[in-house]
Amino acid sequence: MDMRVAAYAVIVGDDSRILLARWTEGRRVSWTLPGGGLEPGEDPEVAARREVHEETGYRVVIDDLLGIHSRVIPARQRVTPGAADPLHTLRIVYRARISGGKLRFEKNGSTDMAGWFRLDEIGALHRVRLVDIALRMAGLTA
Repeated sequence: MDMRVAAYAVIVGDDSRILLARWTEGRRVSWTLPGGGLEPGEDPEVAARREVHEETGYRVVIDDLLGIHSRVIPARQRVTPGAADPLHTLRIVYRARISGGKLRFEKNGSTDMAGWFRLDEIGALHRVRLVDIALRMAGLTA
């Protein structure tokens, strides 16, 4: 079984909108939280800050650990072509706030754009389940 540990941030702007990034790796294009995989030896908070900056252009301060979500993805459902083994994902979710920077899109990465969405708009987006899980962790949805 393969394993991937990643860190993500729930970021709510002054106008109560949520920052999301559009993930374009693999077979599908979906909105997700800004964040991604840890580099070897990297602290999860550092990874969350780095990934948010790479994907959105914003610098953030990490506030709270909201939770950790664990999921095992069967080999046949993985986005990696030819993957023969299941993937165990551990997704560390933080609450964060913008401390600087400005919105810009990642080039040549796993996301191609980022944007701010009202909570009532998120339900209509094609999104990964982590968005809903993290919004519940943050107490933003039931």
